[in-house]
Amino acid sequence: MSHETVWNSRPRTYGKGSRECRVCTHKAGLIRKYGLNICRQCFREKAADIGFVKVRDGDLGSEGDYWATDN
Repeated sequence: MSHETVWNSRPRTYGKGSRECRVCTHKAGLIRKYGLNICRQCFREKAADIGFVKVRDGDLGSEGDYWATDN
């Protein structure tokens, strides 16, 4: 038995191994909030298309930059 057959011998139905990015099928760095299921690299590329805008530090009085919807 090779390593691949033993490692993938059971189906992944829960946990980190069962989820992947809906754009690039990458498994690490997933943003699952709001049901996005998209990795952080693809989120940065597609954020404007989805409807997120980057809010700067001084706009809302908190520290750092973060993403918010433009409602």
